[in-house]
Amino acid sequence: MATQKMRWGEAMLMDTDKPGAATEWRRHYMLPIAAALGYATSVIHIYGLGPYIQPISDQFGWTRTQVTVGLTLSTLVQAVFSVPIGLMVDRLGPRIFGLVGVLLTCGAFALLGTATGSPGQWYLLWALLALATLPVQATIWTSAVATRFEASRGLAFAITLCGASIAVAIFPLMGSWLIGQYGWQRAAPIQAAIWAACSFPLIFLFFRGARDRRRGEAVVATAAAPAIGATLAEGVRSSIYHRLLLASLLFTFTIIALVVHFVPILTDRGADPMRAAGIASVVGLCSIIGRLATGLLLDRFRGSLVGAGVFLLPAAASLLLLGAGNNVALLIAAAALIGLTLGAEVDVIVYLTTQHFGLKTFGGLYGGLLMALSVGTATGPLGASAIFDRFGNYAPFLWITLVLMVGSSLALASLPRPAFARPRGH
Repeated sequence: MATQKMRWGEAMLMDTDKPGAATEWRRHYMLPIAAALGYATSVIHIYGLGPYIQPISDQFGWTRTQVTVGLTLSTLVQAVFSVPIGLMVDRLGPRIFGLVGVLLTCGAFALLGTATGSPGQWYLLWALLALATLPVQATIWTSAVATRFEASRGLAFAITLCGASIAVAIFPLMGSWLIGQYGWQRAAPIQAAIWAACSFPLIFLFFRGARDRRRGEAVVATAAAPAIGATLAEGVRSSIYHRLLLASLLFTFTIIALVVHFVPILTDRGADPMRAAGIASVVGLCSIIGRLATGLLLDRFRGSLVGAGVFLLPAAASLLLLGAGNNVALLIAAAALIGLTLGAEVDVIVYLTTQHFGLKTFGGLYGGLLMALSVGTATGPLGASAIFDRFGNYAPFLWITLVLMVGSSLALASLPRPAFARPRGH
């Protein structure tokens, strides 16, 4: 407790030297935008795969499970290496990871176009993609932003993590058009090249955290602030960290499954595929709104309570889906609630990590939380599929979602006041 109070005092003393929100944005306004492009790159294989599934399945005679099993593989690989990558970012800075990772990820996605129809080769291509995406995971992009923004950190995180929303909006459309023009095997490398050409120059010019070195400089002057915070050992022993882990795992297990299975949930109750897809598009639109709104709320109110409220939205969506029948208005409302939360979950966890543990070992501590997020992402859709196969409908899964979301919300609501929060009004 004495150590906690001492660190609080250090944070209060140093706070008088830190810039306000307007100054932060004036100095570093392009950093969150560049980081958003990098974060979008990290999910090109997730949100960009959809248009390729059917043509690959048709050409090779594969099941959709065979086509998409690489997603589970890549997510689990990310989970295994999340902590080591985070610790390396703490030591070396995020810039080198981002620059190299964007090129590796785009190159690995392009290689999917070389598939020959051999399952073994296909899984090897996904293994390469899994390794290539390690340097572009969320830790890299949020770490740089965290060291440049404090007064407006919530909004800066929200803009950064809108990269996923950009990916949802752009990659399926880009892939579908390219496949129609050139076929899927030529479309993959063309899509990768277009995205690399659009994103890499901005990342090269503007993506630099306070811990990254410039040529001729020993260390950037603002690098002193990240030294304040808990050590990795202190963090992982903390009950606060355990509650963040639990909330992360429960949340992603359910929300990602809801998103992946949303169209089948609707078609299972009689909606035609086009109407179901139209309703599902509300999820993507609201995810952008959710990220930005949550970022603004985090900058103004206690983060744990904001997160607890946001994490209850999927529970409300589950209740709507259980009782909506074919009522289009209620189904759209459920889609909106899911989208608002999908756009906010990573923002909340990242923000609370900086608030409770500081920036000293942010990469390592967030890497552990990213592991929980990745495990939930990898297992949730499979769990929903298994429940449907067992019961013939999604109702049991929706009830499970309701229970797990309430548990995740309570885990956040129980958090104490953060030790490294910037006092309101500064």
